[in-house]
Amino acid sequence: MTTPEQGGAVSERRNRSTLVRLIVSAFLMFGFGYALVPFYEKLCQVLDVNNLNKQDNSLPFNTQVDRSRSVTVEFDANLHKLPWNFKPVTGSMVVHPGEVVTIEYEVSNTRQSAVTGQAIPSYTPSAAMQYFQKMECFCFKQQTLAAGEVRRMPVAFLVSSSLPKDINTITLSYTFFEVPGATAEAVGRDGNAGAGG
Repeated sequence: MTTPEQGGAVSERRNRSTLVRLIVSAFLMFGFGYALVPFYEKLCQVLDVNNLNKQDNSLPFNTQVDRSRSVTVEFDANLHKLPWNFKPVTGSMVVHPGEVVTIEYEVSNTRQSAVTGQAIPSYTPSAAMQYFQKMECFCFKQQTLAAGEVRRMPVAFLVSSSLPKDINTITLSYTFFEVPGATAEAVGRDGNAGAGG
């Protein structure tokens, strides 16, 4: 027969054991979640899937321009926890499928120190993504802006002639995310913060 003191000690040991298991489980879940992002990026790179920033250098320039058809392309800019101002210089434009067009986005750093960001594109409707081909884009690499720096960044693109006829408007939207730790590396590599491109 166990005494109340022994029962309390056994219960306390079980509680401690459960607490230790819960803490270890929480750390393992956090570590797994943290490691999942680079693992996913590497997997996408190896399998060549979900590569939204892929540059296609094989595109023919100004060939098969379909002047009988017009598509409105709208431009959007968003920031995610980044101390910048970011906007398209042109809000929208009408293009002909197959025509190479260049537009610009303007970005400025409002922080008193250099900041590095990465732009991620998205398309509406999402089915238009495969018909929207970029030759030049600031989204192909990280951008480092010095304190107070203002920069205009070009995007050269074409809308494929094979765009389905029922798509008359495409919205190209960029969201800039801060890249923690990349600023010091970029400043050290390039000698100044404004060399990000």
